[in-house]
Amino acid sequence: MLTKRQNLIECIRGGSPDRYVNQYEAFALIMASPLSDRSHLADEGYLIDAWGCYQQSIPGQPGLFPMHDLDHRVITDICAWRDQVRVPGDLDDPAFWAPIAERAAAVDRTEQFVTSAVFPGVFERVHHLCEITEALVNFYEEPDEMHALIDQIVDYELRLADMHIKYVKPDALFHHDDWGTQISTFLAPEMFEEFLLEPYKRIYGYWRDHGVELIVHHSDSFGETLVPFMVEMGVDIWQGTLRTTNDIPALIDRFGGQIAFMGGIESQIVDKPDWTREEVRAEVDAAIAAVGRTTGFIPCLTSGLDSSGYPGVYDAVSAEIDRCSARDFA
Repeated sequence: MLTKRQNLIECIRGGSPDRYVNQYEAFALIMASPLSDRSHLADEGYLIDAWGCYQQSIPGQPGLFPMHDLDHRVITDICAWRDQVRVPGDLDDPAFWAPIAERAAAVDRTEQFVTSAVFPGVFERVHHLCEITEALVNFYEEPDEMHALIDQIVDYELRLADMHIKYVKPDALFHHDDWGTQISTFLAPEMFEEFLLEPYKRIYGYWRDHGVELIVHHSDSFGETLVPFMVEMGVDIWQGTLRTTNDIPALIDRFGGQIAFMGGIESQIVDKPDWTREEVRAEVDAAIAAVGRTTGFIPCLTSGLDSSGYPGVYDAVSAEIDRCSARDFA
């Protein structure tokens, strides 16, 4: 029987896996963000990160959401962003990184990839700072300022990568940057290429040049028009691939061996307060049947962590994938 790590490599490289890769089982995600200080205004239920972005938890919604009223928005004028943005400084705090390094050292690397998890990505950082509608307008109206802002974000990302490489010593990178909605990308492919392709080639190339074996990019969205750019960036796995709006079988047929697709089990369908095991089973079966591939595809909830918004959903999905492995690899 292959290890979880070996089985993933067989799957994504078009080899001979002996079962479905089960969600995030091959990745030991090491969460490390020196950006956030929850002591700020904690009683009011929100956070201020080191960029000055306010993030708020909204009942019933996963994760944190940027606060973009004018009292909390960082960039109110893109032409004045240099005066308004506080770019984080020195990230090398041994006291912060020591327990993270211990968690990484405890992982059995024969079974799992030690995986640095980086949130948010370049596009998300831009709209966290600007507000998303303003950010999209700024790409059209002030392209030079947006290029300059993105360059600053990339420089920060490379400094953060240095810290992970120094302390975590990762085998893989899990990088989060939502690039679209359920039905469309936020940027047209031509604009995506103009603003984000080269920055991501720099970021992912840097991790790769420093010994990282796998690059996993999360975007739980429509994104099939961006896959050629993902390949050019060096992405090994697109995590979050929606099944209902992306043609996963066609993507595997076209790009198999260059990039694999992780998702297909749509969180919006099963990760809800009143979920049932029957619904989970139906969704897992539907995803595996629709894709119809044992290589190039990792069945997984489309959400961007090895957990679910509601207790029990992630484990139920994992159990159903194991059931399908027993059926399909007998």
